[in-house]
Amino acid sequence: MVSKAALVIVDLQEDFCPPNGSLAVSGGRDIVPIINGLLRSPLFDLKVATKDWHPEDHISFAANHPEPNNRPFESFATVINPYNSADRYETRLWPVHCVQGTLGAELVPDLHIEKVDKIVEKGQDQRVEMYSAFADPFEDPCVARSELGGYLKENGVGNVYVVGLAMDYCVKATAEDAVKEGFDTYIIEDATKAVDPGEGWKNAKVEMENIGIRFVGSKDILK
Repeated sequence: MVSKAALVIVDLQEDFCPPNGSLAVSGGRDIVPIINGLLRSPLFDLKVATKDWHPEDHISFAANHPEPNNRPFESFATVINPYNSADRYETRLWPVHCVQGTLGAELVPDLHIEKVDKIVEKGQDQRVEMYSAFADPFEDPCVARSELGGYLKENGVGNVYVVGLAMDYCVKATAEDAVKEGFDTYIIEDATKAVDPGEGWKNAKVEMENIGIRFVGSKDILK
């Protein structure tokens, strides 16, 4: 049986896009026409869009941490697995973004949402960061898992193409988890932008290629 292909559009939301997003990625809005072109492609049997959908007290917001360790982009915090205190990791703190029900959490209006089959909301548990659209980073045990993995497998997907924002954070984590879930995984390179377009992009690409994620261009797909 031939595996189906899915396009996963990660967090193409107002708060991640200039000019007014609280966590705007440079050039983030520029990829929308490319992604709309991909949504029209017959290659993709399923199209999924993901959204950060945070409560106001989310752990990733610098504003929710005490001074002086509450500087967006600069401060870090330790996230502890609520079910296993030995399981922990460091995370960068961010400006308040993509709060449930706010304009900043909405998908950008230029995205052809009518061509999307499913929207997956992530990052809803205030206790854990969730860059990946599949699950939080904890494994012993996992605290928050979305329906994305099950949805793709139930629909016979074998190949996952990831686009959206941001390449060096949520796109990367989603692609890495897609590999863990057993999918052949691709990044469409010109349909994503990085928080750090220099070293951040370079390092993220190397890390992803090292686990078998392949990078392709939209022209290869749309030709």
